[in-house]
Amino acid sequence: MAEDGPKQPQLSMPLVLDQDLTRQMRLRVESLKLRGGRRQDGEKLLQPAEAMYRLDFVRQQKLQFERWDVVLDKPGKVTITGTSQNWTPDLTNLMTRQLLDPTAIFWRREDSAAMDWNEADALEFGERLADLAKIRKVMYFLITFGEGLEPADVKASVVFNQL
Repeated sequence: MAEDGPKQPQLSMPLVLDQDLTRQMRLRVESLKLRGGRRQDGEKLLQPAEAMYRLDFVRQQKLQFERWDVVLDKPGKVTITGTSQNWTPDLTNLMTRQLLDPTAIFWRREDSAAMDWNEADALEFGERLADLAKIRKVMYFLITFGEGLEPADVKASVVFNQL
C-alpha cells in the first residue's frame, strides 16, 4: 500500500528523574514532620512512592503528539501527572490545583509482557503536552509508582512528530 506522503520527523523526549527537586520536596515533608507542622491549605506533599520528573523541550516548537513510550521492567502500575508549575529552586511546594487532568496510567500485569494504559486519557494528556511545547522550555511531572515499582523499573518518553 502506498504511503500518503513523506513521514514527519519524530522526536522522542524522555521523562528524566529530577533528583534535586524530588529531594527538596521530600525535605519539605520531613521538615513538617520534625516541626509537627501542617501542610499549607491545598498543598500536595510528596509521598514515598512518588517522584518528580522533567521533560526538557530543546526549543519552543510546534509538535504533534504521536505516542507514549513507557516500559515497565516488571509488573506494576505508574500514574503520570503533569504539573502547571514552573519550578524555581526555592519554590518546592506543590499545590493540588497545579496538577493537570487527565493523568496517564500505564500498567503491566503479572502474567503479561504487554503494556496496558488508559488510552483516551493518555492521548488527551499527550496532546496537551504538544500544546505546552509551544510555550514551555521544561515540563514537570509527578510520577506515582504502584505495586512495588520504583524509578529504576520505569522508562518513559513522549514521541512527537515535528511540524
